Amino acid sequence: MSKKPFVSADALEVITKTYPTPFHLYNKAEIVRRAKLLQEAFSWNTGFKEYFAVKATPNPYIVKLLAELGCGCDCANATELTLAKACGVTGQNIMLSSNDTTVLDFARAHELGAIINLDAGGDMLTTLEDAVGSTMPQVMCARLNPGGVFESQNGIIGNPDDAKFGMTEEQLFQTFAYLKTKGVTEFGLHAFLASNAQEEDYYPNLARVLFELAVKLHRELDIHIGFIDLSGGIGVAYEPNQVEPDVLAIGQGVKCAFEEVLVPAGMGDVSIYTELGRWLLGPAGALVTRVLHQKETYRHYLGVDACAANLMRPAIYDAYHHITVMGKEDAPATHTYNVVGGLCENNDQFAKNRQLPKVAVGDLLFIHDTGAHGFSMGYNYNGRLRSAELLLLEDGSVQLIRRAETEADYFATLAFDGSDFSDLAQQTSINTTR
Repeated sequence: MSKKPFVSADALEVITKTYPTPFHLYNKAEIVRRAKLLQEAFSWNTGFKEYFAVKATPNPYIVKLLAELGCGCDCANATELTLAKACGVTGQNIMLSSNDTTVLDFARAHELGAIINLDAGGDMLTTLEDAVGSTMPQVMCARLNPGGVFESQNGIIGNPDDAKFGMTEEQLFQTFAYLKTKGVTEFGLHAFLASNAQEEDYYPNLARVLFELAVKLHRELDIHIGFIDLSGGIGVAYEPNQVEPDVLAIGQGVKCAFEEVLVPAGMGDVSIYTELGRWLLGPAGALVTRVLHQKETYRHYLGVDACAANLMRPAIYDAYHHITVMGKEDAPATHTYNVVGGLCENNDQFAKNRQLPKVAVGDLLFIHDTGAHGFSMGYNYNGRLRSAELLLLEDGSVQLIRRAETEADYFATLAFDGSDFSDLAQQTSINTTR
């Protein structure tokens, strides 16, 4: 099997004449396709809603596009809440799912009418009450951590025991009982037990755990469970030999659990929510970079103009991202390369011992599946400037949705009594287009 770029080599060369590499490129048509496919998968549930995980791709053009397709926003803090609001997403179309949450985070969520998903009880409840005062929201959610390990038909896929997120079942019962005394009338359940799961039974198995707990909470606390949030976790096929999980089959698996557990308990009105950042955006994006240098020592290195500051995942997770040499898509992979960036860190390598066609200086590389947790995890180590983000439209044109940083941006936040860094940046700027 092979992975194909969603844009041609000739088209990319044209794009680079206006927007120098490196840049992240997103495919609008693929974003739309995936959003509609997800909604089809859960169309059996009348209250279904996707809360796009903003942290995956926090660009207002992306968030607004998804909002127009019926998606809400899953936000982690006050800044992401502000982004959601700026994109016209408000009220219960926003979910605040955070940990170590601040008064500001809670207060902004409450101001927007967002659903608050509690990661803990105890002093987190005190923080919540400090933020909202006597006006506790009528709708609240809480995050379960069942402990132990989480298994699919293929074995262990998650280790909740090791996760900092969520509360035990006993703590969740205590929290809901307390919230009920404070006037909360509708409750939601949430859990995130695995990341990038390739197994199609992950969501159905997780759903069953939450559905059974929901029935228990309803009966023992006499509370109304209005929704169950399955969070994220559905994976994508990063490697060419992987087959992406079938989201339609996943939706049917959740439906079976719903009908077997919730419907007989008289809870067939429960809404299902998801928070799929990676699955929605990952395959719809790519990092485009150009080969600057070649070097041979004990390995054959390709030095490119992108680095781990543009895509952290290979550096911190040793994550695989497929690489296509543009213009040589069908050429045999006869050479072994390490594809590296220019950071002063040895983990700044997009690929190690990767088989590719023979590469020349100046070739464009298309690094696949960077649409989620790609640009968003960027940083400025070594004075690296964050790249532009471009949206590929259906007619083949591109829209600039975030300009590349400049040196002036890098120095702008410094409180320094000395040289004017803005002037310095302008004086030392160079044209990096090829």
